[in-house]
Amino acid sequence: MSFASAHAATPKRPQAAALPDFVLRQFDPRSTEHDHRQLYRILQSGIREAVLSAGSKLPPTRALAQALGIARNTVVHVYEQLALEGYVQAGVGRGTFVAAVGPRLVERGSTPSAATLPTRQAALSQRGGRLVADASAARLQWGAFTPGVPEVRMFPSPVWTRLQAKVWRSATPHHLTYATGAGDPGLRAAVAEYLQGTRGVSCTAEQVVITSGTQQSLHLIAQLLADPGDAVWLEDPGYWGARSVFRALGLKLVPVQVDAEGLAPDPEHLREPPRAMFVSPSHQYPTGALMSHGRRRQLLDYAAVHGVWVVEDDYDSEFRYGARPLPALQGLDEHGRVIYLGTFSKTLFPAMRLAYLVLPPELVDPFARALNELFREGQTLQQAVLARFLAEGHYASHIRKMRAVYSARHDALIDAIGRHFGSALPVIGGDAGLHLVLGLPDPLDDHAVVQQVLRAGVATRPLSLYSMRRPAPAKGLLLGYGAVREEEIATNFALLARAVQGFL
Repeated sequence: MSFASAHAATPKRPQAAALPDFVLRQFDPRSTEHDHRQLYRILQSGIREAVLSAGSKLPPTRALAQALGIARNTVVHVYEQLALEGYVQAGVGRGTFVAAVGPRLVERGSTPSAATLPTRQAALSQRGGRLVADASAARLQWGAFTPGVPEVRMFPSPVWTRLQAKVWRSATPHHLTYATGAGDPGLRAAVAEYLQGTRGVSCTAEQVVITSGTQQSLHLIAQLLADPGDAVWLEDPGYWGARSVFRALGLKLVPVQVDAEGLAPDPEHLREPPRAMFVSPSHQYPTGALMSHGRRRQLLDYAAVHGVWVVEDDYDSEFRYGARPLPALQGLDEHGRVIYLGTFSKTLFPAMRLAYLVLPPELVDPFARALNELFREGQTLQQAVLARFLAEGHYASHIRKMRAVYSARHDALIDAIGRHFGSALPVIGGDAGLHLVLGLPDPLDDHAVVQQVLRAGVATRPLSLYSMRRPAPAKGLLLGYGAVREEEIATNFALLARAVQGFL
């Protein structure tokens, strides 16, 4: 027996002359879909597909409810929703009528699938397709030996919670609306004071602009200081995040090799000055190279002569073991060409999404205006809490504590490498930051090694992923030790070592 015939045999649901037959055929009282949603979907579809023609009158709510065996309020709410969305028009004493929704430009099922569309009509733009195809962000962001991840379990959350409560008690509408300007004044002042005392950065609070992470900082730099087609020098191997942002915004990426002293442009590079160059002189990512003082001076002189912007990424210089870091490149800049990037992702926790720029004075207002125009910033309360966290000394205390923790983890990893491989595999850049590189012989496919290591339960990343040149100039594994407890390093490295030895 069909649903329609069974429905007709049900005494409590007499068919009304004005009741659309297609509603009776489609409405299923045994469906798990809510009655309200089911009826709304059927009527909306009927109106959109012109099964119910414009101007036709819908049944009274009581009659339709009785026919379907549902509550009248359900029908009332469906009619009200359809009226709100413009599908029907209702008037007291007149009834409910189907509104004119306009003719359809294409028939259902007549459009080609995305797979058959020309490139210009496909779901992704050419730029979007390249961005997704070249995406390098890792799916795993925690555990041994995920690089670039700090120890978030030791963040002093009780202190943060107490400061947050204080800020909330004194919160004003200014803290809860859209952010304006360059960021919380207290945080800008605290950041400037910290950088002057620990990194040798020459700046005032007015030169600091707070952003929602280094990626946003890079977006602003690319959009405000370069046009599509302008060249930008990138360290190779280097930070994939900068590469992705600059490529997405249409800049011409020029890979420049890195040696033991940092960025090492050859004569051909020097003949064609870029619009900007991206460097990590205090701890090159990912090789760990420390740019020498002489190389820094040469780079700054070249930038001054040719009007090149130098983007300095100082992402984890707080963590150096055995020697004090060189002051920031920005502190040597006499011509206002350096834009300094810092972040709290490595020193506190990545989900905070707070970073900062230190800009030449003439760039501060344009960057602040663009920040508000493009991103409609917020996190004002979070910024105020962080300002207190720095001003009261909690930040410096946490850095001191974590430097000792990471130093012990670094030593434990170096020891594990020595026990399993001796001097057969080199350790690259192992005296700073939250990761080191375990070098591999050139013939090996470090991507394949990473996949095998992952099957063993350990995460790492291939060094070749960070290079734009093909073939990549070096092979290796990035091993992050920030998120691995000291007592867990030997066990996890043993798993990794067994997987690697299968390739040697």
